[in-house]
Amino acid sequence: QVQLVESGGGLVQPGGSLRLACAASGFRFSSYAMNWYRQAPGKERELAAHISTDDSTNYADSVKGRFTISRDNAKNTVYLQMNSLKPEDTAVYYCNAAKWLFNNVYQYWGQGTQVTVSS
Repeated sequence: QVQLVESGGGLVQPGGSLRLACAASGFRFSSYAMNWYRQAPGKERELAAHISTDDSTNYADSVKGRFTISRDNAKNTVYLQMNSLKPEDTAVYYCNAAKWLFNNVYQYWGQGTQVTVSS
């Protein structure tokens, strides 16, 4: 049974930091690219950060320089370190695992964790 379980969300003041974690099970974690998506109220879900199987990373312009994605294949866990948080970072953050094989994409989603940035 595939599971992605996020943790680490919460309420933080502007300028603060949070570290999200996503623990994966039920699939070969090291073979999947891992992503953090986020969805703010009334907005579409957007990709915030991506880490490939070879540890290369990409970030949305809005989080570049403030967020860092990393993975630990030994622990089947992906992290998102979020610094200098802004109110506009408030969203539900979702962990995603994705693998492309030929013309098909296989992906799994976590249940999401709420991040609220407010004074």
